[in-house]
Amino acid sequence: MKKLLLATVLAFAAPLAHAAAIPDPPAIDATAYALMDYASGELLAASNPDQRVAPASITKVLTSYIVFDEIAQKRLSPDDEVLISEKAWRQGIDSSESRMFIQVGSRVKLIDLMRGIIIQSGNDATLAVAEHVAGSEPVFADLMNQYAQKLGMKNSHFADASGLPDPNHYTTARDLTILARALIHDFPDWYKLFSEREFVYNKIKQPNRNLLLGRDPSIDGIKTGHTSEAGYCLLTSAQRDGRRLIAAVMGTKSWAYREQASLELLNYGFRFFDTTSLFGPDKPAQTARVYKGATDSIAIGTLEPVALALPRGNAERVQIAATVNAPIVAPLAKGQTLGTATITLDGKTLKSVPLVALADVEQGGFFHRLIDTIRLWFGW
Repeated sequence: MKKLLLATVLAFAAPLAHAAAIPDPPAIDATAYALMDYASGELLAASNPDQRVAPASITKVLTSYIVFDEIAQKRLSPDDEVLISEKAWRQGIDSSESRMFIQVGSRVKLIDLMRGIIIQSGNDATLAVAEHVAGSEPVFADLMNQYAQKLGMKNSHFADASGLPDPNHYTTARDLTILARALIHDFPDWYKLFSEREFVYNKIKQPNRNLLLGRDPSIDGIKTGHTSEAGYCLLTSAQRDGRRLIAAVMGTKSWAYREQASLELLNYGFRFFDTTSLFGPDKPAQTARVYKGATDSIAIGTLEPVALALPRGNAERVQIAATVNAPIVAPLAKGQTLGTATITLDGKTLKSVPLVALADVEQGGFFHRLIDTIRLWFGW
């Protein structure tokens, strides 16, 4: 089957335009950091993004993701009554670990435990949930590692549900931004829990440890972390003017500085980068001719939104060329690969993405198929 090069889909004029100057990222005193553009999944700035670091209580983001997925699969309910074991009750009772103050032998609704995990960062609540989901924390840790691999967290391994120090418990700044992006994308309604400012349980009111929630209204999550091994860490996200960024700052020297560093990175990304939407289910890349089908044309694009994050002033020079396999003959299934889009900036390839059918196309009637067969024979 021959290839047919279709016309350039998007060719932003002004090839002589000059991009605005972009300064270097702010100097962040941290073991590692990563700043991700949510729409594209691209890192805008990073330092040691793939270095192993201890995640501390940011671990609870993955624990939460697993619970939300179990709820989505109808294997759990937010109203489940979770029996609190003595082991869960004792978690942190003789140390400075954060706690929700649940009582041994009591039954607590799963949704309350999730608020205890997300807002209060309670290690007791986290262990209770891990036991409820998997029977024991070691089994839950195995589940965490399966989810991490599925999500693309290639350099992470988890040994417990809370983030307690362990040589086999580690992640990276990049992997945490990947996790955060999946959380926001897959469970937008549950993600709202991460913006709640306080939670009262057992007559004890505790504030959300992410104090940036009160300092910047654009910030709506996500999770703090601290141990002597990990230092002060913060995974955060903000949305401004329809754009969302995610920052992971790991291994700083104080809670105040992790907030300052996170704000500096977010402000840098919003100020000096733009996000350009390219394709998506409602934004086809091309309409192409279909032979022998119930319809004569089909929209081609991507089932998931595709975007680019670029330094400001560069979007005008992006060009996109679509190549499709021709001829396109029905029947076609939604999601069937039909070609490729190549995205370039000043002649340099930025990425290539598969182009697929955005809808099913059934075969046409006998006479329509016969006429199209003749057209294909003669190359009409």
